[in-house]
Amino acid sequence: MSKSPLSPNSRLPDDHTPKSASRRSLLLGLGATGLLAGCSRSLDFEMPAMGLDNYATGSIRPQISVDKQVTRPELMYASFTDEGNVLPEIPFAKVDPKFRRQIVVDPTGEAPGTIVVRLQERYLYLVQPGGDAIRYGVGIGRDGFLWNGRANIQYGKKWPTWTPPPEMIVRKPELEKWRGGQPGGLDNPLGARALYIFKDGKDTGYRVHGSPEWWTIGQAMSSGCVRMINQDVVDLYSRVNGKTPIVVG
Repeated sequence: MSKSPLSPNSRLPDDHTPKSASRRSLLLGLGATGLLAGCSRSLDFEMPAMGLDNYATGSIRPQISVDKQVTRPELMYASFTDEGNVLPEIPFAKVDPKFRRQIVVDPTGEAPGTIVVRLQERYLYLVQPGGDAIRYGVGIGRDGFLWNGRANIQYGKKWPTWTPPPEMIVRKPELEKWRGGQPGGLDNPLGARALYIFKDGKDTGYRVHGSPEWWTIGQAMSSGCVRMINQDVVDLYSRVNGKTPIVVG
C-alpha cells in the first residue's frame, strides 16, 4: 500500500523529524542566540540531546583544589605588617611566573603534609591531600654548599635571629659584628620565618627560610639553605604544624 504525501499542515511525530530539518533548525537557533548574546562565550539555553556520552570515564582527574591564600600575585605579594615589621611589596612582574606560589598536581608521590625540595627545578612542594601540592619558587645553595636527604622540620621561628657560622665569618670578616647573632628584622638574612631542619634528632644547620633578596629566587647563590620570598615563607609557615617530614634532592 503506497503512502500518501504529507499535507502542508501535517506534522511528523517528534521521533520522525527529518535529520536535515533538525540540523538546520539547530544551526538557525545557534545563530540567533549568537546575535542576541553578542561576544559572550556562554550559552543561556539548554542544548538538545545529540547522542553524546555524558558518563565519566574515571580517567579524568578532578579540578585542582582551591585555596584562598593562592590567588592573584598582586594579592599574594602585597605589602603587609607582620609582627611589627612591614614587609615590602614584591615586584612580582620581575619574578618568573613559574616561581610564584601556585597549586599544581603533585609530582612527588610523597604523603600529604610532606615538604619536598627539588634542587634542580628550584621548587618547594607542600604535598596536599587529594593529589595536589602547593608549589613555591626557591633559591638554593651554590655548588659545594648543597645538602640533600630525608629529615624533619623540628620547629619554626618568626623573625628569627641569624647567627653566622664561624667558617662564614672567616670568609666574610665584616660579619664579625653578628657573631653573637643578628636580631630578626627586614635586613636579616633569614627573613620573616625560618624552618629548622633536623636529621636523626640533630640540627643539620640548614634551614628553609625567607629572604629580603627576592630577586635571587630560582638561583643557586646561598650557603646551602633553601630561600623563599618572604610572603611565601609566611604562607608556608602557617601551613606547617609540628614536626614535618622534608625531602631535599
